[in-house]
Amino acid sequence: MDLFRRLFTQSQAKPDELISKTIEPEPFEEQKATEATTVPIPAVNAVEEKDESEIAYADGATRPLPPETVITTSNMHLTFGQSTDVGMVRSNNQDAAFSFFSTSRNADQRPDFGLFIVADGMGGHHDGEKASAATAHIVAAQVTSSVYLPMLTGENDADRIPITEALVSAVQKANADIIARIPDGGTTLTATAIIGDLAYVVHVGDSRIYLITKDGIEQITRDHSLVQRLIELDQLKPEEAAHHPQRNVLYRALGQSESLEIDALTRRLPPNSRLLLCSDGLWNVVEEKDMLGIVIAHDDPQEACDKLVALANTNGGTDNITAILLYIPSS
Repeated sequence: MDLFRRLFTQSQAKPDELISKTIEPEPFEEQKATEATTVPIPAVNAVEEKDESEIAYADGATRPLPPETVITTSNMHLTFGQSTDVGMVRSNNQDAAFSFFSTSRNADQRPDFGLFIVADGMGGHHDGEKASAATAHIVAAQVTSSVYLPMLTGENDADRIPITEALVSAVQKANADIIARIPDGGTTLTATAIIGDLAYVVHVGDSRIYLITKDGIEQITRDHSLVQRLIELDQLKPEEAAHHPQRNVLYRALGQSESLEIDALTRRLPPNSRLLLCSDGLWNVVEEKDMLGIVIAHDDPQEACDKLVALANTNGGTDNITAILLYIPSS
């Protein structure tokens, strides 16, 4: 074996490079084999029988290894920004925000996963902020353990709890916890789990989610407020709602009742779209057309969030302000 290896030199094949399907691969240049020293070729029967990958050829190069399997996938993924502010009037911030996003590229081909939550607390001086914080923590922990970790460990799809069911169960657990531990507190809850290009939404109260596309801005959640109910009953015009004396009264929120009705919906997110989660401290004082203008004008979602919060403060900042903005990639 050693004598045989001294007679011939070897060349190393350049490993294939991982390429994205969004980038055209450069033509592969064949690496020239190292020039062999001119020596007599031994008789075939003088060579031990070897594995095919160890047999050298007369030009001095070994048989090339089989090409590696190349995984081609897009490197584009969701980006997000998050901003919250106490506003210009309140002494403490009773809003809670939570953002989590995971992306990976490997042979498992698992989809991207994200969880985004906005909760707006209600109650006494500290009860509201305790309720919103507890809700964000509980929902995040429950969804992570029941949805994200099984995805990460490759648990069989048939054994997993459905996404919407997991989200609703998490909100119900948070509601029970608030009733037991913070009886004078309550909170809204608007959350979305992003898996690939699907948004699974759960919603209680009057925080909102807007879907922003090239066609404009669309509110995809429904406010559980007295003025919204009056609008639906044709007893109040939408333009009158902003100045109604009971515009902040909710008929549905976490911490109010052990029996909680939760809105749930699923939306497919178009390429190049945006998803905006916000508390009423933003949408109550910033018009939808201004939200749309800021979001479209800024490629950086964090910068857009900061601008939205700043505009809400400029317009009075009468409540706590929270915004989470997701940018959905083009492919």
